Amino acid sequence: MTAAGLPMAVPAQDLPPRVRIHEVGARDGLQNEKAVVPTEIKAEFVHRLADAGLTTVEATSFVHPKWVPQLADAEQLFPLLGDLEGVHLPVLVPNERGLDRALALGAHRIAVFASATESFAKANLNRTVDEALAMFDPVVSRAREQRAHVRGYLSMCFGDPWEGPVPIAQVVRVCRALLDMGCDELSLGDTIGVATPGHVLALLASLNEAGVPTDRIGVHFHDTYGQALANTLAALQHGVTTVDASAGGLGGCPYAKSATGNLATEDLVWMLHGLGIDTGVDLGRLSATSAWMAGQLGRPSPSRTVRALTHQEQ
Repeated sequence: MTAAGLPMAVPAQDLPPRVRIHEVGARDGLQNEKAVVPTEIKAEFVHRLADAGLTTVEATSFVHPKWVPQLADAEQLFPLLGDLEGVHLPVLVPNERGLDRALALGAHRIAVFASATESFAKANLNRTVDEALAMFDPVVSRAREQRAHVRGYLSMCFGDPWEGPVPIAQVVRVCRALLDMGCDELSLGDTIGVATPGHVLALLASLNEAGVPTDRIGVHFHDTYGQALANTLAALQHGVTTVDASAGGLGGCPYAKSATGNLATEDLVWMLHGLGIDTGVDLGRLSATSAWMAGQLGRPSPSRTVRALTHQEQ
């Protein structure tokens, strides 16, 4: 049982006063689950996340159902979220057809998904890195014409299961290309969870040197080797104020069977609140939401904070 008033807020120097959490559990989390969650449960999940104070909740993905059957109900789900005021609901689109579907439903925030490595671009998009960028160019252009906010995800920024270490200059080149085509922000993905804090700081510094401002960078860490919070703290020390996380640690990495998945939002919030950093999130409500979703999935949440606060069985 956790005593009231914990974690005690003890601010550290040179950290941002507020962090925006980009919640990915309803999209990136659920698309990696074996079970297909009913549309009504997904909608309730998003509403509960918003009720917990999260103001950016990635809702779904407009990809072909053949590739991501867990999110085949995007057209049915998105209208169920229309009553959420003041909450950004980004959606992932792979191509112009996906963009058409998203715009037809009134989506105002779009995300595209690129790769820093040739191997993953081939495996995930069946294209080279440059071919994928060429595919996204008209998507980003048309989205911007519709005054939609565009996020560029970049996978394999710190390591690749086929290629091993990924040169920093290689990551910087693709980041620069995404910004040049019109992306409003970038999300640096540690897809297989191999980053360490020094590597994070080196990449962020190199991006700045290439003209990529820190305020247009978000970070997306996986906790495969237990480094997600350490890497997040390094990014915060550099000035990053947008952090991706998944409620209850939903999701996983298909390339590393030992992966524990995305950084759990509750674990992130516990650390941030302990540092005196404002998130706008009610940790109790968020933990209860993740415990509820874990029940829907028929297993305990992997988040240590959820387990501590809700006393779930190991």
